[in-house]
Formats: sequence, C-alpha cells, structure tokens
Amino acid sequence: MSYRLSFLVLVIIVLLSACGQKGIENPLDYPVKDFNAVTQDNQPFEKKNLDGKIWVADFIFTNCADVCPPMTANMTKLQKMVEDEKLENVEFVSFSVDPTVDTTEKLTEYAKNFGLMDENWTFLTGYSQEFIETYAKETFKTLVKKPQEGDQVIHQTYFFLVGPDQKVKKIYDGYQEVPYDEMISDIKLLQ
Repeated sequence: MSYRLSFLVLVIIVLLSACGQKGIENPLDYPVKDFNAVTQDNQPFEKKNLDGKIWVADFIFTNCADVCPPMTANMTKLQKMVEDEKLENVEFVSFSVDPTVDTTEKLTEYAKNFGLMDENWTFLTGYSQEFIETYAKETFKTLVKKPQEGDQVIHQTYFFLVGPDQKVKKIYDGYQEVPYDEMISDIKLLQ
C-alpha cells in the first residue's frame, strides 16, 4: 500500500512541476490590436510582422528630456542578454509617442546614438498622435498624452512582454528597477 501511495505522490509532484513549465503564471493576456506604422528604415510595418514572435515593447520619443534615454539603454541591455542567452525569435519594438516629430531619420539617428543592434529592434512612427494615445491605452493599458504646450510627451515607463499568440503577457518597470533576470526567465517560458 505504501508503494502505491509513494508512486501516486511522485506522479502528482511530476505533474505539478510540469504545469509550472507551461508558460507565464497568471498572464495578463491583453490582445494586441492591429496597427500600421513605418520603421526607422522607412519600411511599412504592421502587427502581422510580429506574428508567432515573442516581443518586448516600449513607448519612447527622441527628444525626451528624462526617462527615454535610460529606458532605451535598459532595453539595449535586455537585447544583449537575449543575444547572450541565444534566445531566438525575440523582437524589440519601440513605439514613438511623438510621431509628428519622430521622423524615420530621427529614429535612425536615435538608434545609432545608442549603438543598437537593429536587426531585431524596430522603432515605429508614421501614425497620428491620436492613434498612439488610443492604441497605448486600449492595447497596452498605458498612458500616452501630448500636452497642448511644450514638447515633452507624458507616457509611462514600462516594458511589455508580448507572446507569440499576440497577447501582452506581463508588464515590467523599464526605467529604474528593471527585472532583467525575471524578463529573461519569462521569455524562456514563452519559447
């Protein structure tokens, strides 16, 4: 009898441990809505370009006076960690929150200033201010707002992990307390 009980306990433990490896625990699963944009290379880009890929998104702008340069540096570090871990099928996407100012040329210059590897990092523009404010709110549940006065756009400083199923899985601090190891672990769970 104890042999059967031991075997049953072992089976339950194996099943429970396997369940933890299936994906991110309690994912947000916000569906990513369609978008049409232009890359820093002046190429058309839409959500379907990311189908089946894991991607990390953020919201930045090129003349940001405070949070965007550290966020971009943090994303650069994450990109390097993904490369070092040899994780495949991972993309990085930065949505400009100031599309009338952030031309493709400005985004290209911005990327070069950070020495970015742009083969898997896309900077997006080419949509209206109204679109990006609504899109950020409805798809990523985040704030983007360009005030009537001044040149600084209000936006939050999160990184968003999107799974191959095109759903936002998790949100992380992308500015000060960036949980790099947790993000790498979560990306591995989505592989």
